[in-house]
Amino acid sequence: MEELLNTTAGDVTQLKYALDTFYFLVCGALVMWMAAGFAMLEAGLVRAKNTTEILTKNIALFAIACIMYFVSGYAIMYGGEYFLTGITGDGVADDWTYAPSADFFFQVVFVATAMSIVSGAVAERMKLWSFLLFAVVMTGFIYPMEGSWTWGGNAVFGMYTLGDLGFSDFAGSGIVHMAGAAAALAGVLVLGARKGKYGKNGEINAIPGANLPMATLGTFILWLGWFGFNGGSVLATSDVENSNAVAVVFMNTNAAAAGGVVAAMIVARILFGKADLTMALNGALAGLVAITAEPSTPSALQATIFGALGGVLVVFSIITLDKMKIDDPVGAISVHGVVGLLGLLLVPVTNDGSSFSGQIIGALTIFIWVFVVSLIVWFVIKAIMGVRVSEEEEYEGVDLSECGMEAYPEFASNKK
Repeated sequence: MEELLNTTAGDVTQLKYALDTFYFLVCGALVMWMAAGFAMLEAGLVRAKNTTEILTKNIALFAIACIMYFVSGYAIMYGGEYFLTGITGDGVADDWTYAPSADFFFQVVFVATAMSIVSGAVAERMKLWSFLLFAVVMTGFIYPMEGSWTWGGNAVFGMYTLGDLGFSDFAGSGIVHMAGAAAALAGVLVLGARKGKYGKNGEINAIPGANLPMATLGTFILWLGWFGFNGGSVLATSDVENSNAVAVVFMNTNAAAAGGVVAAMIVARILFGKADLTMALNGALAGLVAITAEPSTPSALQATIFGALGGVLVVFSIITLDKMKIDDPVGAISVHGVVGLLGLLLVPVTNDGSSFSGQIIGALTIFIWVFVVSLIVWFVIKAIMGVRVSEEEEYEGVDLSECGMEAYPEFASNKK
């Protein structure tokens, strides 16, 4: 007791610093685990002959994101020294709530998440190295620039500050998810649809994924990782106010995912007469994306409703994009882009610190920047080295042409 009474203010500060840093790092690790979720989800929703290549893309893009954000991305987004200098700050003396290196780690896994969204949308027909070259530009420049205008607090080309206009995005429905979807959309438009996806008479041919158990596992991993994604964005947990905020964010994140699953299944049952597992999986992710922009202010019921709205919207979005012949094998553009926009527009419903006009301007700023610059980069890559594999390689599967190995060799139909 005497030792407790003799505890100084400095000791308390150091303890808070240690707790917040540890919490931040754990949440970052949960977000990193989402990379496994994306890998499993995408591997389950592509055909068996393209599994190795999609897994290769996911682990490679994560590594590229970590390096490029280290080299240039963090400095572009938040200013200051490059981390290449070895400057990590001494924490308490710099009035940080948590270790600066923890902030870098937490931010870099968000960058990788944005890039993971792209990989699924361009699956089954893109050249591996063209994709990885785009990942260098996306994670080292495109994403950090729009991040500097939002979380970085900088004016957009020196003209206006989104925060002053009433823009708010708590954990990244727009900054991360819609940005990734915008880059994916640009890539899909340059790339074109998979062979056989759309018939000459306008019919849409389903191309089922090879491993729905794997896709379901990926969705559960993403659901788990999202607690770090949203919960970590509270940024601290060492006092009563922040601890309560973290609990609310966890509760609402889970509620929104649940609402998304149920709503998507009901809509699929009404439209198709069956319980569609892929729509249920996308419904869960849509609910999570919808609540990501503001998980701290809704009630649990509101969060469930917001997630349900995302679940309904994603089903109709996937159907609409197919009718427009925009071929997205995993539904990434719908889940992260269309529902990401919904998430931004829902923020003012419960957060009076934001405005609908600010949310719209912020969404347009993010989308136009990422889409236009990504489109330019995709066209440049196409001119330099091409972006699409040959028709024969697509027919045989990109596993062999791009990686030289099959994910399921014992089941290969062409083995001699």
